[in-house]
Amino acid sequence: MTLRQGPVTDGGALLPYQEKNGWERPMSAADTTTAKVPPTRPPAPPGAGEGAGQGAGGGAEGTGGAGEAGRPARQRRRAGGGAALPWALLAPCLLVLLLVLGYPLTRLVTLSFQKFGQPQLWGFQQPEPVGFAHFGRILGDGEFWAVVVRTVLFAGGAVTLTMVLGMLTALLLQRVSGWVKALVNIALVASWGMPVIVATAIFKWLFDTDYGVLNWLLSRLPGVDMIGHNWFAGGPQGLAVIMLLVVWGAVPFVAITLSAGLTQVPRELEEAARLDGAGSWGVFRYVTLPVLKPIIVMLTTLSVIWDMGVFPQVFVMRNGHPEAEFQLLTTYSYDKAFVVNDYGGGSAIALVTVVLLLGVVAVYMRQMLKIGEVE
Repeated sequence: MTLRQGPVTDGGALLPYQEKNGWERPMSAADTTTAKVPPTRPPAPPGAGEGAGQGAGGGAEGTGGAGEAGRPARQRRRAGGGAALPWALLAPCLLVLLLVLGYPLTRLVTLSFQKFGQPQLWGFQQPEPVGFAHFGRILGDGEFWAVVVRTVLFAGGAVTLTMVLGMLTALLLQRVSGWVKALVNIALVASWGMPVIVATAIFKWLFDTDYGVLNWLLSRLPGVDMIGHNWFAGGPQGLAVIMLLVVWGAVPFVAITLSAGLTQVPRELEEAARLDGAGSWGVFRYVTLPVLKPIIVMLTTLSVIWDMGVFPQVFVMRNGHPEAEFQLLTTYSYDKAFVVNDYGGGSAIALVTVVLLLGVVAVYMRQMLKIGEVE
């Protein structure tokens, strides 16, 4: 169809022309308004639709069955091998863990049920099975329970300080300029990467009785005389110093991890909370904490495990001979095994420590499952 200028009798208006049999003629009103309607199909006889549907369905099922039967064996093997691929990738790591932890743990369990001392160590006598005698003796010993309570209090205080200081440091890193944040991160990584023995030697110098920097600084305050003060004269003060050493080494990891987690907090939620009238504490409590909860649970669990297993800080700070008021479960087990030469009793104490730590891991897994159900 084309538009051409019509005859003068029609006013010279543009009229539609239609080509037919090689000739162009003006389109009539019937050509422009009448639409061709396709003929209606006759109604199908009753039952014909059901039969056709069943036939088509049967054909589709047959085709599907043929597809399943005709699937190449290579694809079936590939589908079966996909389930074994994760285990194949995990196999090297599991093998290393089995070699590094499997034998020591098995030996620990074996020794805890045997009488094993110097004669057995040098081969003069054979180990004697004693059943649960070691566990009965240590569980009935008041000194053991005092060590357990001291260890729990020490770990609880260290974990609390670590998480609070780590959170405050992470929040601070979100509010400083770029170059300040870079300097703080460098300092955190440097302190985190410092060997434990070096850090312990520095703290021994800081809290030294005669040449300690802390005593000199405190003595500069009006009315304070700390010259010659012995921070390790009593258990509470000495453990507080060791706790500060542990916290100093643990805060960088917590601060860097929480700082990375804070970048995932949606700014839209914080702005909406402020528009609703929430202050800084309200935004932190109802917006930031729920987002960081999985990370906080993970960091708290790891900190509890690490702080209950503290050994070199106490051992080096007390020159290899921790006094009774400085004993934690790790040093107490070491003394029983290598100082008293009661390897069976020391193994039993270490096994009880492992059971306590497994309880902490069980609580962690339960919390993570709850978080997963909520999400």
